[in-house]
Amino acid sequence: MSRMDAGAALVAASLVLPSDAANASQVQAGSPRTGFIELDETDDRTIGVWEHTPGVSTDVESDEVFVVVAGSGTLEFTEPPLPPVELRPGVIVRLTEGMRTVWAVRETLRKVYVA
Repeated sequence: MSRMDAGAALVAASLVLPSDAANASQVQAGSPRTGFIELDETDDRTIGVWEHTPGVSTDVESDEVFVVVAGSGTLEFTEPPLPPVELRPGVIVRLTEGMRTVWAVRETLRKVYVA
């Protein structure tokens, strides 16, 4: 399924994303909201834009590569234990299936991902 036409251009930081309160069981601080849209999807991969408003939440990750396009925060890895990554526009991160993470977002964070 494809939601973005071939040859089309979008500004990822300007897209309007639907958002919901982060799952209460994952929230560690604040009242973060998350949202996403899928831009393209095949049987093998999904490309999308995801956003997390200020606050702290945990997650169990999918196999993914992403680039931050707006905002700032820190991504901590609890399993496996790895050094934290400072997130800011231009930073590219690789996640693997099952990683346990903590997203501490200072400024609304937006990323483009391939999963």
